[in-house]
Amino acid sequence: MDSHPTGSPNASVELLRIETNRFNVFIQGKPYHPTVDTLRLHRTADHQLMPAQLQISAPGAGVQIERMLLFHPETRQLVPWQTGDSVYPFFYETQAYELVVEKKEELPLTFYHENVHVRQAVKPLGSRILSGVLNFQNEVGLTDLELRLNGQTVLQLQLEIFPVKLDYKQDYQMILNDVNQQIYNLSFDFLRKTYNLTGLRETKHQSLTEFFSILQHVFGQLVQAVERIQSSPHAKHQVENRIVEAGKVKKPGKSNIAFLAKRPHLLVRDDQRGVIALKGERYLPSHAIETKRHVDFDTNENRFVRWVLLRIAKKLKDLKVRLTDKGRLQDPLLARKLEEMGKQLGRLLALDFLQVRDMRQLSVTLVLQMAPGYREVYRNYLMLMKGLSIQGDLFRLSMKDLAQLYEYWCFLKIHDLLSRKYELVKQDIIKVNRTGVFVTLDKTQKAKMVYRNPTNGEEFTLYYNTLPSGEKSPTVSQRPDNVLTLKKNDSTSVYNYIFDAKYRLNPAYEDTPYRTMYGTPGPEESDINTMHRYRDAIVYADKVEQELERSMFGAYVLFPYHDEEQFKDHKFYKSIELVNVGAFPFLPNATTLMEAFLDEIVQDSPEKAYERSMRPRGTKTYYKDKLAGQNMLVGSLRQVEQLDAALRHGFYHVPLENFTNHTVLSELEYVALYQSIGKFQSQGLESGVHWYGRIRDWKVVRRQEIEEIPPRRGTEEKLYVKFTVEQWTKRPAPIRPGGRGIHKLLCTSKYVFDRAVEIAELKLRTEEELEAWREKRRTGSIRVMLDHEQVDLASRVTAIEGKGE
Repeated sequence: MDSHPTGSPNASVELLRIETNRFNVFIQGKPYHPTVDTLRLHRTADHQLMPAQLQISAPGAGVQIERMLLFHPETRQLVPWQTGDSVYPFFYETQAYELVVEKKEELPLTFYHENVHVRQAVKPLGSRILSGVLNFQNEVGLTDLELRLNGQTVLQLQLEIFPVKLDYKQDYQMILNDVNQQIYNLSFDFLRKTYNLTGLRETKHQSLTEFFSILQHVFGQLVQAVERIQSSPHAKHQVENRIVEAGKVKKPGKSNIAFLAKRPHLLVRDDQRGVIALKGERYLPSHAIETKRHVDFDTNENRFVRWVLLRIAKKLKDLKVRLTDKGRLQDPLLARKLEEMGKQLGRLLALDFLQVRDMRQLSVTLVLQMAPGYREVYRNYLMLMKGLSIQGDLFRLSMKDLAQLYEYWCFLKIHDLLSRKYELVKQDIIKVNRTGVFVTLDKTQKAKMVYRNPTNGEEFTLYYNTLPSGEKSPTVSQRPDNVLTLKKNDSTSVYNYIFDAKYRLNPAYEDTPYRTMYGTPGPEESDINTMHRYRDAIVYADKVEQELERSMFGAYVLFPYHDEEQFKDHKFYKSIELVNVGAFPFLPNATTLMEAFLDEIVQDSPEKAYERSMRPRGTKTYYKDKLAGQNMLVGSLRQVEQLDAALRHGFYHVPLENFTNHTVLSELEYVALYQSIGKFQSQGLESGVHWYGRIRDWKVVRRQEIEEIPPRRGTEEKLYVKFTVEQWTKRPAPIRPGGRGIHKLLCTSKYVFDRAVEIAELKLRTEEELEAWREKRRTGSIRVMLDHEQVDLASRVTAIEGKGE
């Protein structure tokens, strides 16, 4: 079935009727959901509606099901139904359904559901009716409705609740798998770094449910690991010596010489065939040592593998017994899974290399830690036997608040995208105490992950459910879901970005204002407004200046939508580039836009990061003038002695004729000294720019008036500019010549001077050159190419390229 028939598809109809000998059950509601139809969710590969699951049983004595009728979407009528017949999705989250139980006789019948709100919604009306409106909110998956008589279940309905913003198989199931796999990976990484196995004692507080939850995720890996071991099991070569008749020894070894020397009674005189000559007589041994070598698989490592499999088999058997003892309605899928696992374990335990003795004591050898197959078994052992208690039931998600699950997934998926390219330095969502390993990811908890960029050593942090230290709101408290904090090497500022998970989607129905305004499905406008509030309301309190500064550079909604290409044309995606507030579609199969954006902001230079944020009007002009202004003079030193005099007396002098434009003198704020390769390096001294200082005063004087250094003959009347420096400062790292020099003097900006590595970079002038230089130097060392070896004589920058290009 692909499309709905004409008529009123959103009208409430009778969906299910169950007739028994003692009561009848009716469920009524809308068989379709407009958002599901608009987004075409829950479809198979050939665009048909996927099958749903429905189980109805009457386990209680005295109740027999006489007839079951189910709504059919094509005929829009109730048709007879029995277990095994096809079922289409018609139970959805956030949609209301009316349940009515009509008793054929007065019975103390009660309704039960594990969710207290759903349970309390169904109440008796008189003595013959139970009625109520069921709304599963954001909970999806399988759910059980029970009717109980005197506390015993007499009718059980297992319904499948479908999400309305996600595709059930492609999105919801993948989100579940992603959450579990990420928690598993983080847990093992934590154990691998912090936990050393010292004995065979396992945690006493681990429940069978926890054990089985983890086992489901590692069982396939465990089977593959054991099968891999089978192809090349660890073994030891045993040597066996036996005393047999000499005629039966096939390959006598040298050990027989010492053996017979101590046992002369085994020598028989035989002058014709004797092989041993002794005092002129020849002897033949009657018995000798036969040495046999064989491969023995009875090693500590193979005993360990067998022990692990036996413990798993025992735990599964205990779980099966417990379920049976408590008389629970056993899930047939669970029973089948337990049986299949048991058969697999039996097959593995019958392998030749596992026919070994029981393990008495375990020592963690290199084979267990490093050998293929063995290391995987050891890894899974740590996960299984140490005990993993998950707060929030992250390993046991079946019927779950989907909005909360989506929020967890967004955090873990952002971590996954970052951890693929950057090193995880520290995390606090996996912790350990005496009862085992705990996951603290919870709506009421705070968490953070710290990463390091291997290319430049920068560290950045992903926060969950909390703000970075020092960030707050002076008015109403703000708590976004995820905050990514970036600290750049070349900046003292911290750049914060909010990624807020919102399990909300406007499907842009036809003839709605949202469709007219935006054209395609997207986030709700109210969620975008929340991002504006987050960005403007969260500020940083400077402890020194005692001033409040807006600290969030961008805020973005993460919402469930699968069509990334279509969303690129949406206003709320284009707004990211304009105002750094917008939205990203984020689902397991829709992470491309988000991943690309994370790469951008991590690799951004401090200037690029700052430019992403909204600034007051006129800021761009202000900083453009500031960066382009040539407020620093870098002058060459003619003699080595000039450096000593300049540093001792706090001045620098240069011929006035070296300035082609005298107006630049009034703009200069700093002066730096260039030590040339020819003059300084030839005398064993360092070259480059090491010293700079702020200009306190300058004046034009004749050369003879500069008394700190005597003038050369003939230059006494020549005009010079004398700069008086407040204090000389030595750079932490000098600006290297890089094969170039400064012939006379060069004017540059203090901004470029502070960040330059080589002399040629001081020639950068235009906004395009500065932008290319800032971005390329983030990925490694660069080289600025000029059209002259002397930087001040060069007319232009010919290229800016990486050293490896």
